[in-house]
Parts: sequence; C-alpha cells; structure tokens
Amino acid sequence: MENYTISLRIEESERHFEIGEYMHHDGERCRFKVFENKSLVASFDPDKHQILQVCTNPAKLDMEILDLLAEAIEEHHPHGPTRQNSLEHDDAETQ
Repeated sequence: MENYTISLRIEESERHFEIGEYMHHDGERCRFKVFENKSLVASFDPDKHQILQVCTNPAKLDMEILDLLAEAIEEHHPHGPTRQNSLEHDDAETQ
C-alpha cells in the first residue's frame, strides 16, 4: 500500500502527517508508521480486535493527537475496524 497524508487541525494550526503501512513478520497484520516532516513521530499496531494502539511515540505527541491519528488511519484503512463495524451494523439491521 502506498503512503498517504492525513491533515489534522489542532488548535489554530494544521499539521500534516504521512502514514506508511508496513507488513509484520506474520504477514497478516500491518504496522502503521506516522511521519511529520520526514521524521518518525509515532507508530500504531492493531490489537486482536483490529483497534489501533500506540506502539511507539518518539516525538512524545499529546494523547489527543495520537487518538485523532488512530481514528483517521482506521477510517482510511479499507480493512480497518470502522468499515468492519459498519458492515456488522448494516447486517444486523437487515436481519
């Protein structure tokens, strides 16, 4: 998967992050690395429920920013929990 950009409006400024997706050794899960100005600032791993958890935070980003990044990555990722949850919700409504 190609890298993509996420822009977040934080207080009075807009910050741009580049997201890279990297395969784990087991070949089933992906690790997401977050860069700002070409420097690694954070990384995330999906837990057993496919919800992103902070793996590293070398830039010591505020937890609010990490939460916003995780939400944006989950929304962007085609196999992420946001899509899966919406599909399960749609299935429950049609039964």
